[in-house]
Amino acid sequence: MARTGSMRRVTSADVARAVGLSRTTVGYVLNDVPHQKIPDATRKRVIEAAERLGYTPSAAARSLRSGRSDVVLCLMPDLPVGYTINILLEALSAALEVHGLTLVIHPRAQSHRPISDIWKAITPAAVLTLGEISEGEAAAMRAAGIELTSVIWGGGAAPRRQVLTISDERIGRMQAQHLAAQGHRRLGYAMPVDPRVAMFSRPRLDGVAMSCADLGLDPPAISYVAMTAESAAAAVRAWRTRPDPVTAVCAYNDETAIAIINAAQREGLTVPDDLSIIGVDDIPLAAVIHPGLTTVTLAPELPSVIADNIVAALAGEASDQQASSIVVQLVERGSVSAIG
Repeated sequence: MARTGSMRRVTSADVARAVGLSRTTVGYVLNDVPHQKIPDATRKRVIEAAERLGYTPSAAARSLRSGRSDVVLCLMPDLPVGYTINILLEALSAALEVHGLTLVIHPRAQSHRPISDIWKAITPAAVLTLGEISEGEAAAMRAAGIELTSVIWGGGAAPRRQVLTISDERIGRMQAQHLAAQGHRRLGYAMPVDPRVAMFSRPRLDGVAMSCADLGLDPPAISYVAMTAESAAAAVRAWRTRPDPVTAVCAYNDETAIAIINAAQREGLTVPDDLSIIGVDDIPLAAVIHPGLTTVTLAPELPSVIADNIVAALAGEASDQQASSIVVQLVERGSVSAIG
């Protein structure tokens, strides 16, 4: 642990005192400064003392020596962090670590603190935003020498420099197209009530609606579903008691889809024979419920694409990959069946 008894960080001066050498010599060893004629035995003494005392170099000192921080600051918007975001951040952290970069995550839920206060305090090499930021904020970061990469979930905005777009519209289209291919002509859409996820849910609904229009189907019958048994059951009843009953539902995500499966079964319906259901995300529970949940998910290379874009930007290059090129995958299980 890099602290003394008074909870002060162990410094190179502490190491120098422990081995009876000058701070300059110890600094050369600890910083691995090239072209310095320091005996191997001396280097060994310094390194052993540093390890014994718990010395770790400060990030600020490393930044001064290298001219660049090794931190990538991820600014999280105000949204619930579930399985999919957790997996994305874990994989992204690992992908950046390969390049010697450290991911630091700052959630901004209900925060009114200016973004500039955050990145100025951390002085990162790059900032990753999951969502839009203002042009003024982006310009201020770049003026300070900080690279900016934004991942935008949406329906198809034209990518700008270092802006990666992920089309939730495509996800909704794939859901509707798969159900229509199974013969379903009347679709429902299970919409979440949490306004924080509108950046995902609205484009997905738009994709479903556009596919319905392209295929000559009526617009999807929308029901708002809270994560309660009563809300899910009310949605199922609304879909099934229509003059033209819904036979298949596109759910905003897998959690919503699983709530609908449970509600349908409690209402005496059989999934998928009476009601087919398709989700989004492919969470672990999707594979173990009965019936298994058919779902749509982004291909697993997304974190590496984001990391490659950040690393390329830091090198002053353009990445060969864009998030908009990521393949959306269909995972077929038992919650969708064909009808005549």
